[in-house]
Parts: sequence; structure tokens; C-alpha cells
Amino acid sequence: QVQLVESGGGLVQAGGSLRLSCAASGLAFNSYAMGWFRQAPGNEREFVASISWRGVTTYYADSVKGRFTISRDGAKNAVYLQMNSLKPEDTAVYFCTARRQAIGTTTMYDYRGQGTQVTVSS
Repeated sequence: QVQLVESGGGLVQAGGSLRLSCAASGLAFNSYAMGWFRQAPGNEREFVASISWRGVTTYYADSVKGRFTISRDGAKNAVYLQMNSLKPEDTAVYFCTARRQAIGTTTMYDYRGQGTQVTVSS
């Protein structure tokens, strides 16, 4: 059974930082592209970042480029999203995803986690 479990969300003031983690189990982690998307109430899913299965290629939404960094650790079956200079508009539930094919800048996935809430106060 595939599980993706996110952690690290919370409440932070604008300008602050958070680091999201996603622990993956039940899949050949090093064969999957990993990604993050977010969804705010009343909004559609929004691509945030993705990383290729080797970790060589990364993609970012324009809205987070230069502020967020995605990384992965194959030894720990984990993917991370370091979020700096947070803004109120970053407030959303953040979901970790895994896809056997490339994710690129899409919100496509084979598996996703339950999400973790990120709230940025002004």
C-alpha cells in the first residue's frame, strides 16, 4: 500500500519560513517523480514544484520561484519543500504527489498524500 505522509505545515508570519516533508512508503521511491501542489478554499489545484526521479531536474511555479526549493533524499524515501519569504497568498493545503512519469509543471499524479495546512498571516 502506497502512503505519502506530509508534515511540517503550520502558522507562520509573512516573511517567515517553513519546511514541508513528505515520507513515502510502499513504492519504488527512486523510480518516481515527486511533486507538490496546493489548494486554497474555493480555488483549483495549483502546481508548486516538482523534482525528477533522479533529482536532477526541478520545476517551479512562477509564483514561488526563488522562494521555494524542492529536494529529495532517496535513502530516506522523502521529499522536501523549503519555503522562504512566505506570503499570505501562499496559504493553502499542500499536497505531496508521486508519479511514475514526469510531473513537470502539472498537477498530475499517481499517488498523493492527505495534505498539510500552511497558513501565512500578514
